[in-house]
Amino acid sequence: MVKITGEYQGDLHCVATHGPSGRTLDTDAPVDNQGRGETFSPTDLMAAALGTCILTTIGLAARRLGLDLKGARFEVSKEMSADTPRRIVRLATHIWLPVSHDVDRDDVLERAARTCPVHKSLYPSIDVPIVLHWQE
Repeated sequence: MVKITGEYQGDLHCVATHGPSGRTLDTDAPVDNQGRGETFSPTDLMAAALGTCILTTIGLAARRLGLDLKGARFEVSKEMSADTPRRIVRLATHIWLPVSHDVDRDDVLERAARTCPVHKSLYPSIDVPIVLHWQE
């Protein structure tokens, strides 16, 4: 179990503390929801969590295959609902891998991308397309 604590700082800003390490991160409400958008919003953190979780899970699978994926990167485009309640409706995800396409191992990496814990924890109504891009 990992404990995360947090405190409201006022003016739609919060600070969260990671219990095991003591490291902190700040959040701010986005500009389109009465905030200043000075840092990640809570829903931005969900997009970041998805991208980093996918890369971590692919990294675990790649390690078992003897692959080094250093330099792999992601992009997650978060779309919010136009109606209420305000919610994430789409997290379009692109993953760039620094390895060429290989039919024998790509199923393992693609399966890893789609089974990361964050992806499996998202509400089913959220559209989460994942596209893997292989080095040419």
